Amino acid sequence: MDNALVLFSGGQDSTTCLFYALRHYQQVFTMGFAYGQRHAVELECRLAILQEIREHFPLWAERLDRDVVCDLSSLAKLDDNALTSDADIEVQPGALPTTFVPARNLLFLSYAAAFAYARNIDTLIIGVSETDYSGYPDCRSQTMASMEQSLSLALDRPMKIATPLMHLDKAATWQLALELAGEKGVQLLVQKSHTCYAGDHSHFHAWGYGCGQCPSCLLRKKGWEAFRPSH
Repeated sequence: MDNALVLFSGGQDSTTCLFYALRHYQQVFTMGFAYGQRHAVELECRLAILQEIREHFPLWAERLDRDVVCDLSSLAKLDDNALTSDADIEVQPGALPTTFVPARNLLFLSYAAAFAYARNIDTLIIGVSETDYSGYPDCRSQTMASMEQSLSLALDRPMKIATPLMHLDKAATWQLALELAGEKGVQLLVQKSHTCYAGDHSHFHAWGYGCGQCPSCLLRKKGWEAFRPSH
């Protein structure tokens, strides 16, 4: 397989997907999105991760190609959700989490497909998962299959959406990172990636930086403790 574009936020899942791409593709592009997220620190973290790979993973460094960040700041004006405003982060039974950003992944994939089309890239890689399902309908395998078909029809060319984490829980995602990038890759995830919804990158835990209280932190912590119960 020749090339792929990773939708790369700088979080645990997308960084693991980047490891996956660098193991399976000869040329790997990365794309991030500035959409007014309250955890905008992830945009800095993604650059630190790319630099770390270039410096400490020489075989992979040769495969890293262009990185681009798309400005989707207008997305924050369309809906009052907890990721693009100061709204409380809440998860209530029978309702979508307040961290749900309507159509976010669909917009991300559309921009990624436009970039990929112009460069003859036929695979988009995104770190969605329905195993640790957070209530996001745009993370389901059915949504990804539908989007893949729509993009391929709209571009009149096959556009594959690869979802290597779709059926993995967080413990298995940590394990996959270990298999792909070794202990050095696991430590890169712990020390450099950012997943916390609250944007807290000052408190450090065994599993990485974060507030330790938001749903994303709790999921990451739970996965880490199952992956390395003695730590």
